[in-house]
This record gives sequence, C-alpha cells and structure tokens, in this order.
Amino acid sequence: MNDSSFHTVHSEGRIGEAPLTEQDSVTTRIQREEREHSQLYPLAQTLLDSIGPRLVGSREQRRANEWLLSMYRKWGIPARNERYGTWNEWRREIAHIDLIAPRERALEGILSTWSPGTKGTVEAGVVVDPDVQSRAEFEAWLPRARGKFVLLDFAWPTCRPDTELKASATAEAYSRLQAERSAAFDAWYAGRRRTGLRGTDKVRRLAEAGAVGIVTSLVPPPGPQGWGVSKISTTVSDTIPEIGLSCEDYGLLYRLAEHDQGPKLRVDARSTLGAEVPAANVIAELRGREKPDEYVVLSAHLDSWDAASGATDNGTGTVVMMEAMRLLRLAYPNPKRTIIVGHWNGEEQGFNGSGSFAADHPQVISGLQALFNQDNGTGRIVRISMEGFSGAGAFFRRWLSRMPSDIAGEVQLVDPGTPGHGTDHVSFTCRGAPAFNLGAREWDYVTYTWHTNLDTFDKLVFDDLRHNAMLIAMLAYQASEDPQRVPRERLVSPDRRTDLRVAPPACRPPARSWAESAG
Repeated sequence: MNDSSFHTVHSEGRIGEAPLTEQDSVTTRIQREEREHSQLYPLAQTLLDSIGPRLVGSREQRRANEWLLSMYRKWGIPARNERYGTWNEWRREIAHIDLIAPRERALEGILSTWSPGTKGTVEAGVVVDPDVQSRAEFEAWLPRARGKFVLLDFAWPTCRPDTELKASATAEAYSRLQAERSAAFDAWYAGRRRTGLRGTDKVRRLAEAGAVGIVTSLVPPPGPQGWGVSKISTTVSDTIPEIGLSCEDYGLLYRLAEHDQGPKLRVDARSTLGAEVPAANVIAELRGREKPDEYVVLSAHLDSWDAASGATDNGTGTVVMMEAMRLLRLAYPNPKRTIIVGHWNGEEQGFNGSGSFAADHPQVISGLQALFNQDNGTGRIVRISMEGFSGAGAFFRRWLSRMPSDIAGEVQLVDPGTPGHGTDHVSFTCRGAPAFNLGAREWDYVTYTWHTNLDTFDKLVFDDLRHNAMLIAMLAYQASEDPQRVPRERLVSPDRRTDLRVAPPACRPPARSWAESAG
C-alpha cells in the first residue's frame, strides 16, 4: 500500500484521493494486523466444519454460542450469553431414502427441518396428490393415500437452470419452454387449490387418512436456479414425515407414479423433537471511555439452516464480526463510544434474536450511533444503502474518506436509499435507529448457497472476508470517534423536488418461543 493513497468520497458516493491524517494510526494498525495475522481461516474452519450448522434450538447452535464466548474471553473482550426466550430442540438423525421399485436407486433427499421422523424403516408405495374439482372429490380420493407416501409438489419438467436454457436453446424454443412450464405449473396449482386445504391443514388430513408421509420438492417456484441446488425450509407437516427430494429425483418419482409404474420407497429418516431449551444471543462489547451510553453495533446472525454448514448464511458474517472485534481490541481498545457486537439467534425464523434485543434494550436504540450488519454471503462489501436516513450519507462519506483506497475504493453509497426488509438491521431501523446493511458482491449467493445444501466451507472467499473485516473495523472506529451523532431524519427525495417521507418497516413482535412462532 502507498501510505498516501487515501480517499475522499464525492457526492455521488465514489471514492477519491485524500492525504493521510493523524487519525490513520488506528487504521494502519487494523490493516497491518489483518494482513499479517488474520484469524479468519481458523475461525471459519472451526465454526463451519467442527461445530457445523446452527439451527435455532439445536445442540450445535448452543455449542456455537459457547465457542464464541470462549474466543472473546481469550481475546480479552467481555462477552455474555443473553437469553431472550426458548425454542424446542429438534435433532436431525440418520436418513436413507431409496427407490426399491420398479428399480433400485438411492435418492438424494433430506428430512425437512422440524419434520417428525419415520421411527425406523418404512417401505411404502407412492401416489400423486390429485387434481380435483372439489373438496368432496378429494375426500373420495383419500383412501388411496392410506399406507402411501403422497407427492405434494409440482414436478419441474426440466432441472436445467434457466441460465442454461436461455444460453443453449434457440430463442423460439426458450420462449416455448417457458410458456409450457408456466402453463403446466398454473394448471397443477389450480387443481390443488380446489380442495380448499393448504399446507399443514392438508397434511393433517392426509395423516388422518393413513398416509405414511409426504414427499416434497426441494426446488421452489420459479424453478431450478442452479445445478444440484436444493433449498431447505421449514416442514409443513407436524404429524407425519416430510421427505424433501432433489429436483431430479422428485421428477423421477413423480413420473413413475403418474404413469402407474409402481414406485415404492424405503425410507429411514429419523428425528427427535425435544423439550424447550434456552434461546440466546451472544453479546460482546468494548466499553466506551467518553460516551459509554452511545453505541456502535456490529451485527450478524449466528443461526443457520442445517442442510449444509451455514457457511455463507451466515457463518461469513459471524466470523467477520468476530475478527473485526479482535482487530478493534488490538488497535482501538479504549473506544470513545461503546462498541457492541451482536451475534443473533433465530434470524431465519423472523429476526427473533435481534428483535428481542432491540425490544429489551431501549437505551441502545436511543443511544445508537450506527449499526453495521452483514448477511449476504462471502463477497466483498461494495454497496451501502443509507436506508432512507437523509443525513447519514455525509457521515459515511467522511468515514470512508479516511480509509485506504484498497479498502474503501469500491464502496458505493446509495444515498438516501430506501428502508430494507431482509435481515437483522430491520429490528433497529423499524424503531427509527440508524442501522445499515452492508451489500456485497454476489458470488452466486442466492442461486447456490442461500438456504441450500451447497452452503459449505469451500465456498468462502478469504480475500473478500479479510477485506470486510478491515472495512467493518474501520467503520466502527470512525463511527465511534465522530464528534457528531448520525441524524435520524428519514427523507427519500431522489430529485430534491418533493418531500416524500418513507416510513420504516413495521416492527414485528419477536417470537420468543416455538409456540409463539407457530401461533
């Protein structure tokens, strides 16, 4: 790095050059420590490979909390488990799913999260949820479900991603394939709606009729987005097992059943639903020396789905925030304002951990200088929306101008932006506090790793994670030292000719237990 290569941010949000200042001694220490002694690789490897996925309420999630506490204590950073409620413990166990007729084949699938298990090995035939004209016609069909697995989802006519269809088919063929697929899905969906039963209610009726389980597709609408990708989600069944199959294997089973070719499954997919266990966030902090009642918050959720390792959603955010706090402890141990890191639990069920913290700590809301949240994969942070806070852009331009060009040079500000809705910072913006989500390069996040069976350690890009840890530590330092408070006025007026005020998203009451979530 050329020590004179620092930047200033122009009004459009781009970074330019500015001379080194006295403040940059902390910045330089942050940068040197990360480049020479980064802990990101061992942190990520332990969290993702050894502890694994961190489904809320699971043993692994509690192990993760304890591991984070041990690491913060090792670094000399005060940390605590902060309980906000309880959650039922659900444990995924052994799973074997095989087609045994009309031929033998191991199938790629998984028990849907929080589904009941099979209580041993079950062998049963397969039927397709029928296309009916009325509830009465569905009831007349129900005896055929007795002793069977019921295929409950649409079978995609091709498992090739749209990107390949568009690239390889003729324009005419691509348009026809899209039209045929849309028509087939609409017809299938209409036929199932006519029962008047949906979701859990429909599965309960199938269970009452003697179905041994349901089989669903792990590829939701609008269809396959990438090769080999399965999207995990919460079960719709609380009575009989729900088996989710890959796109290819679900289609195979569906075609065999549709053409009366006698498909039969052997399934051993077990789970245990236990009692309520504590649900807690991990909170660590560096106490402010001058303004301890004003706060800079680093934010990322620790929980994950459990189809893979929860690597980019949100193991990456977790270890980056840990590393940023480690850097701050070494380079800036006595901050002006209190710096908190929140490792939230229950994000995947509706921001429950962060929402509970925000509701329980009004002093943090009122004293919040800025919150920096990261929850969109392994990519380099390149975009920050001001979330509709009309005066925030000036602060970010000032903070970024004091950073090296290789750290802040690509960061674009969306100013004033509009309120986001997708992750934990919403628990704070909905209360009027200045919280910001840090947007990253895509790295095919939505297609390949977000809530999928492919969200594993090997997808991490450590060059980008090291960049993010330095950027976030420097943002926290600048926000802590700034003599002014980030203003809270929200005004969205792109052409400055109107006075269009955009309300923040409504605060949803956090679910503090399994029962509250189900309700």
